[in-house]
Amino acid sequence: MKKTLIEKTKYALVTGGSRGIGRAVCIQLAKDTDYIILVNYRGNEAAANETLALIKDAGGKGELLPFDVANKDEVKTVLDTWHETHKDTIIETIVNNAGITKDGLFMWMSNDDWSSVINTSLQGFFNVTNYLIQKLLVNRYGRIINMVSLSGLKGTAGQTNYSAAKGAVIGATKALAQEVAKRNITVNAVAPGFIKTDMTSALDEKELKKLVPSNRFGEPEEVAHLVSFLASKKASYITGEVININGGIYS
Repeated sequence: MKKTLIEKTKYALVTGGSRGIGRAVCIQLAKDTDYIILVNYRGNEAAANETLALIKDAGGKGELLPFDVANKDEVKTVLDTWHETHKDTIIETIVNNAGITKDGLFMWMSNDDWSSVINTSLQGFFNVTNYLIQKLLVNRYGRIINMVSLSGLKGTAGQTNYSAAKGAVIGATKALAQEVAKRNITVNAVAPGFIKTDMTSALDEKELKKLVPSNRFGEPEEVAHLVSFLASKKASYITGEVININGGIYS
């Protein structure tokens, strides 16, 4: 008698999915894929619920999954509990988007401003991806997309901590891609420049856009389209790459 294979319900996890680029990614994945979207957030439940409503408006399905990516124990506890209540499922796509900035000149940077930025972007990447990677390897398919930054490529004055964190994730992306490629798992990084979000709202857009050959800031939806493509089967032969989306500022 032939064994019947149980089709697993497939999910995409977007860390820091409640606002900005993360929200746009959640909505785009809901439009373009059959994934149920897991909206991760740390504290802003109202914003996360808004994202969830927008996912449903786009014709998709989603769930909220609150945890602090920088807290390894919390990540494990929440994901353990989630898997216990979601049998025959697989988180097939991971978008490591959570990140914070605490800008300032390095000479005056506090230990907290350094470590909190590193812990969210770099340790957060490790905590989430390391927990889920074995399941992807068993699944023999997966997509890991790491949100990095122009700052991680060229460095930005006043952002030594952020540049260090994103630069490290770029290195991790290239290494991990080589480790898991034979299992049909791709690992790529997306490096936005100036994108209109809460994180850039305090910047002088009128002055800074003069630095951008396209003469404008990008929209979160433009980044989300790129992430959605990398999450698709169409991107199966792209791995270990850092793809810039910055209007030509670093071309």
